[in-house]
Amino acid sequence: MMPRIGTRVLALSVLLAACSISRPPEPIRPAQFNALHALIKPKSAEQKWTQIPWMTSLWEARQRAAAEGKPILLWETDGHPLGCT
Repeated sequence: MMPRIGTRVLALSVLLAACSISRPPEPIRPAQFNALHALIKPKSAEQKWTQIPWMTSLWEARQRAAAEGKPILLWETDGHPLGCT
């Protein structure tokens, strides 16, 4: 016989509570910082998009695309560029 839904919810709640009872991570020691920084810093091959001569004026990009017979890639977000809200 399958356990009732309430029993499953209780078991899941106990499991989640047990997982949340853990000690905080150790702080990064100064000797570790350079190695970790090198590990997470994007490599040049991962930033090819920075080599593209992006245009900030849609009108100028439209004129250039029409003159060269090329499409436009519009990269747009809403909100503050650093918050991306």
